[in-house]
Amino acid sequence: MERNPITDVSETRFKNVEWVSEIESTNTELLRRAREEAPEGEVLIADLQTAGRGRRGRVWEAPARTSLMMSILLRPPPTAFKVSQISLFTSALALATISAVQELTGITLQVKWPNDLVTDSIEPPTRPIDGDFGYRKIAGILTETVIVGREVNALVIGIGINTDWPEVPPHLEHRASSLNLISGKKTNRDLLSKKILINLEKRYDSLLESGGTQKLLRELKSNSATLHKQVKVEISTAAEPMSAIEGTAIDIDNDGQLLVRLANGDEKTINVGDVYHLRPLPR
Repeated sequence: MERNPITDVSETRFKNVEWVSEIESTNTELLRRAREEAPEGEVLIADLQTAGRGRRGRVWEAPARTSLMMSILLRPPPTAFKVSQISLFTSALALATISAVQELTGITLQVKWPNDLVTDSIEPPTRPIDGDFGYRKIAGILTETVIVGREVNALVIGIGINTDWPEVPPHLEHRASSLNLISGKKTNRDLLSKKILINLEKRYDSLLESGGTQKLLRELKSNSATLHKQVKVEISTAAEPMSAIEGTAIDIDNDGQLLVRLANGDEKTINVGDVYHLRPLPR
């Protein structure tokens, strides 16, 4: 593994940035290092992942140098947050990425709850499609933990950003895109990674301060693609392998959970699940 000399963010806590040509999974490697007491602030970036992972065991695949694949090791003090608030650190990276992408490319992204970054579709699909309506996925985030005793000893937050796709694969038409296909320009992945880390430093520091949770939640809500939309939420638990609800996403609570109002007026709090944006209801 060789260090990339370009990504220099030594003014932040992210002083140890390692950029490799190929690895199985940046998250898996940083989790291993975290268990061996690697310090907070280690960052691992790869041109190619051969066993990349997304949420709920999904596979993340991308050809070499067409995506920014980066994992970050954090060790927030256990007294600074509740275990139920771990998703807020995911949101901190999401918001940092939104700012970085806006600064670098002028592209506006939003957070699709809980962990995707999306942009509006250029045009509606010409045929019925499964899944989300009106958005194309640009990035996904995966947060994993190292638990020691009953406390979170470390967080590894990984992000994969579609930066330089040659084209959108037919099976992802109207569902995904890449920064270069939107901007018309090649993405400077080195500069993008630096801007993300600088923006993450600000939000991470703020999140650990008194009142920081509310500040981050306000920013999250103002950059949410999901709030006030008609959604379908698929939920899978040990007790119930698969269930689904439909309603309106009305709020995000202090733990980062999604509140959904059903047609009968009941409200459900969702802490984990797959959310799909539905076509707007006719008026």
